[in-house]
Amino acid sequence: MSDLDDGRWPGEAAELLARMAEGGETLAVAESLTGGLLADAFVSVPGASAVFVGGVVSYATRTKAEVLGVSAELLARVGAPDPEVAVAMAVGVRQLLRSTVALATTGVAGPESQDGKPPGTVYVALATPRRTRVSATHVAGTRQQVRFAAVRHALDLLADELG
Repeated sequence: MSDLDDGRWPGEAAELLARMAEGGETLAVAESLTGGLLADAFVSVPGASAVFVGGVVSYATRTKAEVLGVSAELLARVGAPDPEVAVAMAVGVRQLLRSTVALATTGVAGPESQDGKPPGTVYVALATPRRTRVSATHVAGTRQQVRFAAVRHALDLLADELG
């Protein structure tokens, strides 16, 4: 079974956490589309708590607003699967959990479209004290494949940020 099939990324997650530890960084995640899979990728690594401070699974739109502080007006205007929402989620969880770096995932796992976005739409955002970034991709596949690909995309974005 490939990593994409089973959703496990222990080697890569361990490497990212080690690099963050060396730099004195901490990490938080906000997840919608991935429903906890991204946090699982990190907490599967022994000693992850030295860097990984926690996460919020904000699957419901109201949780994005009430817990992460995403603007209700923004959510009403663009819907949950949107790059601006991904950025707001990352910024919100970084502030909430007081981490130096945060990742956020949102999108449409399928099989139906949501807020005008087709199944397979994925947005991943990263927030640091210096900047925010968002990356979009489209994944063809089952709900599970889309969710696992979103985690892969998040890990890649973090790796790129760390250099």
